[in-house]
Amino acid sequence: MAKTLSRLVVFSDPKKGQAAEVVGHFRDFVKSRARIIATCNIDDCTADVLKEADFAVVFGGDGSIISAARHLSRSNVPVIGVNLGKLGFLAEFSVDELKKCFDSIILGKASIEKRMMLSCKVCSGNKVKFTSSALNDVFIAAGPPFRMVELKVLVDGQPLAGCISDGLVISTPTGSTAYNLSAGGPILSGKMEAMVVAPLCPHSLSFRPIVISAGSTVEILGVRVNKGTTISVDGQISMKLLVGDVVKVERDKGIFLIVNNPLRTEWYTLATKLNWAEKPKYRK
Repeated sequence: MAKTLSRLVVFSDPKKGQAAEVVGHFRDFVKSRARIIATCNIDDCTADVLKEADFAVVFGGDGSIISAARHLSRSNVPVIGVNLGKLGFLAEFSVDELKKCFDSIILGKASIEKRMMLSCKVCSGNKVKFTSSALNDVFIAAGPPFRMVELKVLVDGQPLAGCISDGLVISTPTGSTAYNLSAGGPILSGKMEAMVVAPLCPHSLSFRPIVISAGSTVEILGVRVNKGTTISVDGQISMKLLVGDVVKVERDKGIFLIVNNPLRTEWYTLATKLNWAEKPKYRK
């Protein structure tokens, strides 16, 4: 019986850096190992193509992975992230590491991690103005003219806090190392199921980030906002927030599947990419 080759969808932006050249070399490498059923930009890939794929290989940086997650979360296609960007926190594999591990990945020997995602909905009265999923975070930024905004925050219908600040970040465990971390929020293991609510420069010494259940529903009401106040999803999709708008954030029905690099650990990546827990620079 003929061997069934794994089916791959390859995502890349040929206009970015060395992407076209790297994808070309990858095509040659996988010829006898797997079958590439489509090569496309992330926004152009249809659900029918994804339905046929065993893996999606994303060549790019963390931004490419985050964008891919929103498209792939409902298709249950595991993502192999190949770093062609600057940081490579989510894009775990270098090109050489992927070649070393590729055979074991397609044989099912690599760990595939489930990452929870968020669903974001913006409503005005009974009208839904905006919906999106998010891998990292949903955040509200005060925007021009850069006065503090006032937000009312509820969790599961119960008032949590009135937030007078420069904004608010709601993040997943995956996004805890992104904007949430810069805002003073905690680092969560990507395998956890939880949400972090973190204010941005609050007008209070006691409003600290809080970790809540992944099953909770967070509602944010714009009480006082600026002309430029914006809600952003993963820092990639955004819209203006108006007084009276209600932002509803809860766990998304889809999940993001990411293939772990067996040559690295979660904590090694944290330490090497973000210099977490690095020792002081002692004088010799």
